[in-house]
Amino acid sequence: MRKLSLVAKICRHNSPRLILLMFATAVLVTACATPKPSLDSLESAQRAIDTAIEAGAEQHAPVELRFARERLAEAQTGMERKSYEKAFYLIDQSEINSELAIEKSREAKVRAALAEQLKQNEVLMEDFNRTYGDQP
Repeated sequence: MRKLSLVAKICRHNSPRLILLMFATAVLVTACATPKPSLDSLESAQRAIDTAIEAGAEQHAPVELRFARERLAEAQTGMERKSYEKAFYLIDQSEINSELAIEKSREAKVRAALAEQLKQNEVLMEDFNRTYGDQP
């Protein structure tokens, strides 16, 4: 007697609804599987860290920069262990920390420029007052 394939056995002994349900379940399980993050996403996170360093994060936002580096390293470990969902999350966290480091660095530079401008304004005001007196 010939051996029937598993699908043939299922089709012969079960109703079409059950077959359709099994097929839909298989499609759903396949669709819900977390895909492997691309190397582009890891490279993108590394570029974000590099941009943060260029923006001055080592001086102005070292904690955020460290978090970004740590999350990227953890994501790479997650990729090696095939924990793709965790790797996706950690890549996002790395990029978010990099962006925060960039913005904190920009803010620190703007604050420093503002402080310098205020200092120059005080010098100008003192010169003005010496020249013209304390007139409003």
